[in-house]
Amino acid sequence: MPIRFAPLRVPLRRRLQTAAVLQWIFSFLALAQVCLALFLLTLLSDLWLVALFYAAWLYLDRETPSRGGRRIRWVRTWSVWRHFRDYFPITLVRTVPLDPTRNYLFGFHPHGVLVAGAFGNFCTEATGFQELFPGLTPYLLMLPFWFRLPLFRDYIMSGGLVSSDKASISYLLSQEDGGQVAVIAVGGPPESLEARPGALTLQILSRKGFIKSALQHGAALVPVFSFGENELFHQVPNPRGSLVREVQERLQKVMGLALPLFHARGVFQYSFGLLPFRRPIHTVVGAPIPVPRTPCPSREAIDQLHATYLEQLNQLFEENKTKYGVPPDKHLNLI
Repeated sequence: MPIRFAPLRVPLRRRLQTAAVLQWIFSFLALAQVCLALFLLTLLSDLWLVALFYAAWLYLDRETPSRGGRRIRWVRTWSVWRHFRDYFPITLVRTVPLDPTRNYLFGFHPHGVLVAGAFGNFCTEATGFQELFPGLTPYLLMLPFWFRLPLFRDYIMSGGLVSSDKASISYLLSQEDGGQVAVIAVGGPPESLEARPGALTLQILSRKGFIKSALQHGAALVPVFSFGENELFHQVPNPRGSLVREVQERLQKVMGLALPLFHARGVFQYSFGLLPFRRPIHTVVGAPIPVPRTPCPSREAIDQLHATYLEQLNQLFEENKTKYGVPPDKHLNLI
């Protein structure tokens, strides 16, 4: 296939958009390793005392990712995030207003390869979350592993990312004044292996931990569907039962991380590379499902609420799919 090169004359705004997404890709794929290397080099240099003091502070600060993190509004409002938003572009859609005196658990679907929609909507102010949902503060949950990495942990917390462990969810949803939104990509890293253009497969039938957490704290459940999330990257073919999928699943069990072999376009050409395609993302926030506080929910209560959630999620998808480019004959595949 011939390589499709980008035109030489490109408006400055589009170059800025590409640069913004390029740094975002770098932060996902390499920033953690760079931060770790920087810390180790500092430890082995004449500045070892600085690294030692930072290591001591890390120990003292170890609970912060599970206690709401340490967001910095200045970071969330960087102009780079507006360029990031406009690259796709990303749009946050409200279907109903949400009461700021309540706590909420947003179930985000689908995971996609790099959860671009979740990051853009809930870790930055670029798409207007505060204007659409005044009085609410979103926290995107991320695997605890990432918060063990020096320097990188502080950067991701500044945007509103927090640990996805049970203690973190419990801390957010137990705030008596309300106004807290825990956002969880329900399908998790394994679902990223299903992410490719046209895919509508959600790994959710056996995932009920978030349902139990909502019941224990009486937090309203809100289904969120991000149309376009799976359109950003192609993946190396990895059907279930293939050698590629088997290796990916084994690595995921060992490391706790999924490793999708994705590709899309480059900076100066459109035929290959790790930059996502320019595809619109519409993240639709559904209506809340009232949840009674049940400190010790029974299996029956969990199953019943899970069934209600699946019904509401499917309804949200069906009511909005044709608005955002999904053919009428396409439906969610829940596994």
